[in-house]
Parts: sequence; C-alpha cells; structure tokens
Amino acid sequence: MNIDFNKTSDGLVPVIIQNYLNNQVWMLGYMNEDAVNKTQELGKVIFFSRSKNRLWTKGEESGNFLEVKSLVLDCDNDTILIKAKPFGPTCHTASVTSFKEASNHDFIYELEQTINDRIDFDNQESYTNKLFKKGINKVAQKVGEEAVELVIEAKDSNDDFFLNEAADLMYHYLILLKAKGFQLDDVENVLKSREK
Repeated sequence: MNIDFNKTSDGLVPVIIQNYLNNQVWMLGYMNEDAVNKTQELGKVIFFSRSKNRLWTKGEESGNFLEVKSLVLDCDNDTILIKAKPFGPTCHTASVTSFKEASNHDFIYELEQTINDRIDFDNQESYTNKLFKKGINKVAQKVGEEAVELVIEAKDSNDDFFLNEAADLMYHYLILLKAKGFQLDDVENVLKSREK
C-alpha cells in the first residue's frame, strides 16, 4: 500500500471509518505511517491522536474497539477508507456514529451478523444456535411453517399479526441461508443480476 504521507506538513492522512455491514459512516480520524502499520498488524483501528500527540487505539479506554475488515486507499493515495466491525458505540457520546446519522435501513445485515455470531461462537443459550444444530431439514421445515403462517395472516386483516409473521419468516430465512453457507449478499447479487 503506497500511502502519500507527504501531502501535509504533519504527515497525517485522513481516515474514514465505515460500518462494514451497511456502509454507514461512523467517524473521521487521522493516521501517520506508524498508525497504519499498527492497524494492519493488529487488525484494530489505531489513529494518531492530534490532541494526545501519540498513537491512540480506538477503544483503549472504553473497550469499544473497531476490528478492521478492509482497508483501501482513494485514487490520490492520501485518504484511507476502513470498513470495520464495532465493539460498542463508535462516538464518545455513546452514539453509533459521530455524525448523529440514524440508519436502520440495513438492520437486516446487522441481524444476519448477530445470527452468524450466535452460531459461529456456539452460544449454548441461543435459540438460533439450537435450531441451527438440528440440521438443514429442521431449519428448512421452520422456514416452511413460517411461510404458511405468513400466508394465512396475509388473508386476514390484523396488520400486527401479519408483520410479526413476516419478521419470523425473515429471521428463520437468515438461519437457512447460514445453514446453506450463503449470505444476504449472495441473494442480493442474484437480484442485481436480474436488473434490467
């Protein structure tokens, strides 16, 4: 990675941090060459703090670390975009983002990650993990049951029941995707390929 640290007198480049799941912009920070190297080495976002005048690991005091998922340069090699997984709020105000931007449009991707985590980390108390461990047939059966319940509620006039069954179907569908080794991105790519 050939970063141009010489465009500014202080040798710092701006770093934009985004949610790796939904691309929500969380914050802006700065890195020098040492910060970039440490970030790549440890897989955690490490800035150069202008106020502390030293390397500063995001979350070193709060525990709200940012795990690096990808790190890319812009076309001028003087700005870094990091997509990260958060461990707690990003902003010191306890907000998800420093820009006070609310986003729930991509909540489904966050739910998918929660489902994956419960399965991947073998959460023994999790209904999700317990269902997953029963195997593909049980998961597929549950999706079928939820689909039938949704169709039944669609014919009635209780919107609350209908929406709850739609949520149940979506939730179990995400478990089925995981059981088959796929993600929402895979389905999204198929849909995009059909776009005319």
